[in-house]
Amino acid sequence: MRWIVRGVVTAALAFGVVIPGSAPTASAATELIVNGAFTTSTANWWGTGNTPISVDAGQLKAAVPGGTAKPWDALVGQKVPAFPIRQGHKYILAFDARASAARTLQTTVQLNVEPFTGTLNKPFAVTTKKQRFAFGFTGGFETTQAELTFQLGGLAGGAYTFWLDNVSLLDITGTPAGNPVAQTNGFHVDPLSNPKEWIRLNPNDDRKTTIDNALASKPMARWFGGWVPNISDEIQQYIAPANAAGKLPVLVAYNIPGRDACGGHSSGGAGNVAAYKEWIQTFAAAIGTRPALVIVEPDSIGDIGCILDTEERKRRYEMLNFALQTFKEFAPNTWTYADATNKGWGYDIKLPELSTRLKLAGVANAHGLAVNVSNYFFTDESIAFATELNSHLDTPKPFIVDTSRNGKGPGNEQVDPWCNPRDRKLGSVAQQGGGAEMLLWVKVPGDSDGVCNASTEPAGRFDPNLAMMLINSR
Repeated sequence: MRWIVRGVVTAALAFGVVIPGSAPTASAATELIVNGAFTTSTANWWGTGNTPISVDAGQLKAAVPGGTAKPWDALVGQKVPAFPIRQGHKYILAFDARASAARTLQTTVQLNVEPFTGTLNKPFAVTTKKQRFAFGFTGGFETTQAELTFQLGGLAGGAYTFWLDNVSLLDITGTPAGNPVAQTNGFHVDPLSNPKEWIRLNPNDDRKTTIDNALASKPMARWFGGWVPNISDEIQQYIAPANAAGKLPVLVAYNIPGRDACGGHSSGGAGNVAAYKEWIQTFAAAIGTRPALVIVEPDSIGDIGCILDTEERKRRYEMLNFALQTFKEFAPNTWTYADATNKGWGYDIKLPELSTRLKLAGVANAHGLAVNVSNYFFTDESIAFATELNSHLDTPKPFIVDTSRNGKGPGNEQVDPWCNPRDRKLGSVAQQGGGAEMLLWVKVPGDSDGVCNASTEPAGRFDPNLAMMLINSR
């Protein structure tokens, strides 16, 4: 990205590439940063006297001294021309950064005059590898005199070099909610999916061609959770190629605290409510105004019945409400799908109770429902289930069905029948329609549910034996 200008720009200017003649681009938002790409100069940017800046291969390069006492004793930023911040407006700050040594730095959006009140103040950890960072925030005051800073001082370890590139600060308030399907042309095939990575690491395995042709070359979702060290950079690496090609990426947010509360094999999640909200805000900001689909927290509605503490249940609903509202505000061209369990679980809970849980979770802010995620029920069964569930909601929702492993329906295992049942089969590949809004491979086919039944691999690990079972089952 080498051509950010002040004014109204498409979302692709902030996060990706516009392909001439491709599908329609996302709705416009207001860019507040001038010369965020440093193609030929550092014009409009400044550094403190002890931190000279220059252009280095299309990046801003800052020589940061050692021995400073405070973070703001070595600064790089933009304050001329000053830009406005409006109270209550939604903003996304995004940038690429690296350094000659690992450092934890600080970025701010603040008044450019005393008392330098900040509306954003976030730490970010750089390494020697370029990474993408994204922060969503709400304007905390009204001003026409705001500035962006990167606080580089106050660190042990001596002098170092800092590089900055592709800086964007978008005011997205008022950006119309877009249709990500209309803005793209087909689903994204993940070149770094778990099956693709297995193929790369096992070039001499006789099964690789079969797995590639039948499975890895097909569109499927990418799951994101606490195992990802930099969620904004990971999302950037996943959806930027999709955006450049005009394809629609499918993502799964899977990090709610107390995940898999009913004692399955996928326990974990963020450490607390505050950590989860921070993670979700970063997730949404990393997508920004680019088109995407996000399935929000599989199992989070179904396993509420296993949360016995009343306050913990309230926190679960609070976090789901926050997630759906945050995607709506900070990712306006994303369609979110609230997890709505599956035929087996849903009828066991009873549909009136399930609809109540969805309402308490803020389903009104979701575009739709996701059913059969990581499960095996036939597509027509799942469509009937979702249609009946919709009759209990105040407003019926479109829905997607996970068809990744439902080609033969559920298995008949005696223990944990949902966990890697034997002799299952791939279902319909990703498509619009099919009786639902979309049929999608949400679960990555071949990824294990845990050490159980047909797999000895831990949850989330690709198992080529499972993959071959799904491919070859008749």
